[in-house]
Amino acid sequence: MNKQGIFYKTVNVDGINIFYREAGDKTKPQIVLLNGVPNASGAFQELIHDLKDKFYLVAPDFPGFGNSDIPDQNTFEYTFHNISVIIEKFIDKLGLTYPSVYALGYGGPITFRIALRRPTLFNNYILQNSNAYEEGLGPAMIAAAPYLESRNEETEKLVKPLLALDGIKQFFLNGAKDVTRINPDGYLNSLYYLSRPGQQEIQLDLLYDYRTNIAEYPNWQRFLKEAQPRILLVWGKNDVFFPLSAAEAIKRNVPSAELHVYDTSHLALGEYHDDIAQRIKTFLML
Repeated sequence: MNKQGIFYKTVNVDGINIFYREAGDKTKPQIVLLNGVPNASGAFQELIHDLKDKFYLVAPDFPGFGNSDIPDQNTFEYTFHNISVIIEKFIDKLGLTYPSVYALGYGGPITFRIALRRPTLFNNYILQNSNAYEEGLGPAMIAAAPYLESRNEETEKLVKPLLALDGIKQFFLNGAKDVTRINPDGYLNSLYYLSRPGQQEIQLDLLYDYRTNIAEYPNWQRFLKEAQPRILLVWGKNDVFFPLSAAEAIKRNVPSAELHVYDTSHLALGEYHDDIAQRIKTFLML
């Protein structure tokens, strides 16, 4: 196998075909990379290129996201719990052993849910703009609070714009230091995936379920305080979803966590993937 390339594969997990990007030598340290809305595993494409010589990398698309199967809502309930179960089984099916995890956005709740069930599964945690504290909820999440409290036709109007092009651009461009470094393919491809039949309903279901993550925050905080895992925090400080206060809260509970702050948006990899890759190499090769 040419270990210098990136491969695009699928594996069946409980009847769902999970697409994933794979690169690197399986004998080297393993990293599983988890992201959801808006651009799934595509968020990691450049980072995978940066790291593939030193690590074995696997980045799956969650069920209903990217190139993975989109199960019917009558047969698969789109919740963070259910997705976390599928991703945990995906990790086992690929035979990953004690991998590090890179959690971005929705990847954070998936990671914390798995970690609570299996505290020794992940070797190290690389967290980027994902959250475990109410104080880490940014203005875009606060604006969505009425929807999380009561889902109805009126409150849906508050969050549906996030699934249109201008809303998707918030992830990529809002707070970016130099927008000329942001590849427009990222948000245009995201628009394509999020415009497919049934996607709006799936994403609204999952966003509404985010209220269950907020309910779980105290349990995740307890895990961080008690386990004191090795954590690298790489944060876009201008994120309107999970700003720097989210990272600072994690570091307060895990003082040994290493924090690097970037003057950019939620998707910090767009501008700073090369620097973040170097931080990961240093952190994981200690």
